[in-house]
Amino acid sequence: MKQNQEKVSKCNFFAVDLGATSGRTILGSVEDGKLEQRELTRFPNQLIQQGGHFFWDIYALYNEILRGLRVVADEKIELASIGIDTWGVDFVCVGEDGGLLRNPYSYRDPHTVGAMDDFFQHISKEKVYEKTGIQFMNFNSLFQLSAMRKNRDSALNAAHKILFVPDALMYMLTGEAVCEYTILSTSQLLNPRTRKIDPKLLDVIGVKESQFGRYVNPSDRVGCLTPEVQRLTGLGPVPVVAVAGHDTASAVAAVPARHPNYAYLSCGTWSLLGIETKDAIINQKSYQYNFTNEGGIEGTTRFLKNICGMWLLERCRQEWTDAPSDINKVNADAMEAEPFRSFINPDDPRFANPQRMVKAIQDYCRETNQPVPETYRQIARCIFESLAFRYRQVLGYLRELAPFPIEKLHVIGGGTYNHYLMQMVADSIGMPVVTGPAEGTAIGNIMLQAKAAGLVDDIFQMREIIADSIELQTYLPKETQLWDEAYEQFIINN
Repeated sequence: MKQNQEKVSKCNFFAVDLGATSGRTILGSVEDGKLEQRELTRFPNQLIQQGGHFFWDIYALYNEILRGLRVVADEKIELASIGIDTWGVDFVCVGEDGGLLRNPYSYRDPHTVGAMDDFFQHISKEKVYEKTGIQFMNFNSLFQLSAMRKNRDSALNAAHKILFVPDALMYMLTGEAVCEYTILSTSQLLNPRTRKIDPKLLDVIGVKESQFGRYVNPSDRVGCLTPEVQRLTGLGPVPVVAVAGHDTASAVAAVPARHPNYAYLSCGTWSLLGIETKDAIINQKSYQYNFTNEGGIEGTTRFLKNICGMWLLERCRQEWTDAPSDINKVNADAMEAEPFRSFINPDDPRFANPQRMVKAIQDYCRETNQPVPETYRQIARCIFESLAFRYRQVLGYLRELAPFPIEKLHVIGGGTYNHYLMQMVADSIGMPVVTGPAEGTAIGNIMLQAKAAGLVDDIFQMREIIADSIELQTYLPKETQLWDEAYEQFIINN
């Protein structure tokens, strides 16, 4: 490592971090064992509703990447590489002539309603889980493809290549079609034992393995910017590196854990609660609890469960007319509401993409014979407490399945800015909660590029640099008895 650092004393990396509601480009650098980062651009990632479907605007995202790269060129910054991470499961169909056939469906599109049951007529649910070890969600790529095939989707029928969103954006930058391991692992197409797409699953939906790009792993080089992109940005042939293309995989890579007996919670639009293991955990109990085995870096498995996250609050904020625009004020105001008044199950299907989130929450409480939250304070408090209890419930399942004792919870992501929620989580689970980094996804992205550049050798050095470069905060349980009593009511109501 020291020899590599002597060759490259400082490297600048361009990280593209795309979430389900917004995106950013970040300039990161590693020098003398320290990580620095600076946000270059930020932009919304908005769904397009047309013809009864919800799409992502892949061209707008591509254009935003170019805009960020032009900032780098204008500042005359020399880049070592570029890396892209995004949300999982969604994909782009590419024609034989190399052109994108259509904007990709969003995982929130209703075309997959009933798709799982249709697919299980061909292969049983138990067999699919045994093959993939992936949590069943109707928007998984497997069921999206199945629904598209059933509906005779024109883009799928004409597809020469099927590229997951980060792979598609790398393709637009480089012309190279790849299939990165961690993003593939979200699809329910991957067999974690063979580390390849399962051919029997493809047979059911009439898709071939050759339609996906060549397999690459985090820190593999994909290619260089095309002459066209070089002209549009003012940069040279900068290498593009496959980071952990799934944003959660990049975020977990940034967990600054110094000891192995921990669980992690990536807290953002989605909440993802799990552990890192060497091998996939696929058994009757993991099937019963609907846990997922997704690819991590350096051959690890992210054994986790997807939980609805701050999506609940984000949607409510769009509807509130009397709430402050400052999210920190909303969080503080929620503490003025009566505690433990009403709870929801954050993962109830009605909260996936309702027309009116506030009404969905109120209807749930009404139907479960609880006091109905009326004010934004009451609704926000209901959301926070319900999330904290859901984390406790899932952590209990995780303890039954983990091959080691869980002694600490590391929380990463934007949810760490909500100090009230973090204390609630510590009180709910009854163990220390360590928060940071808030921008874990971008940091993981940057550090995997640093690994590709030879500045770090492995995940241990990555996490050592991260831990030394950021400020962590620890929350200790304070009111566990009150939370224990309220948890019983949460279970009854849900």
